[in-house]
Order: sequence, then structure tokens, then C-alpha cells
Amino acid sequence: MVSNMETSLKFYVDGLGFKVLNTWTPRGKIEWCWLQRDGGPVMLQEFRVTEKRPYLSGAQPGAGVSIWFQCVDSLVLYHEFKDKGVNVQEPFVGNGLWDVKVTDPDGYNLHFESQTDVPEETKYADWVNKSEMA
Repeated sequence: MVSNMETSLKFYVDGLGFKVLNTWTPRGKIEWCWLQRDGGPVMLQEFRVTEKRPYLSGAQPGAGVSIWFQCVDSLVLYHEFKDKGVNVQEPFVGNGLWDVKVTDPDGYNLHFESQTDVPEETKYADWVNKSEMA
């Protein structure tokens, strides 16, 4: 669930490079969509405010929710996201995976991960500096 479809689409499509594969527009604007980047799909639906379901101002539908995508090279995505102006956290290694984390406009934590043999808990900047010294 998202609070503003237009804002979410800008983030996912323009910022993260997802493509819109399908939409539902019952009232002349997108209220639901299926997005995909490579093999990773995600569906978004705008929260519909009704008398029985009022939207709480300031609430974040995604607060506390994390979604993980397994990918070929999350470090490539890290640089791509940064170049597009997305606020992306510094990658680190956990569970044998580079973890690249972004948070969407509704507070959903999105993790893009790829396998690595770099030691656990290594931060990207430390790894790059070590590689440059070698």
C-alpha cells in the first residue's frame, strides 16, 4: 500500500529503474500497478480513503516492513541509484551478500543483495580503499 501513487511511481521508475508492466485505473488515474526490474516484480496499490477506512495523516504504510531482492550485482545498482539522486545507504556485507538499502517514500525498506566472498560486516568504502591500496 502506498499513500501517493504518483510519488511512488517517480521513485520506483525514475529512481530505481523499474518498468510499469500493468496498471489499474478505475477512476482515471493509476490506483494499482505491477512494476518489474529484471526478474524482480513488485506491485503497488494506493490506499483508498473511505468513511470506513480513513487514512491517518502522517502515517507511513511501509514503516517497519522490509523487502529483499536478490540480484546479480547490487554494487552496480548502488552506483546507478546514487547517480539518479536516490538516497541509498552505504553497502555492507552480511550473510555473504552485499546489501544495498534504500527506503521508499512510504517507509518500506528495500534491500538489493548479491553474493560475495568479501568478509562479513565489511563496509563498501573500507573495501574500496583496501582494493585501491593493493
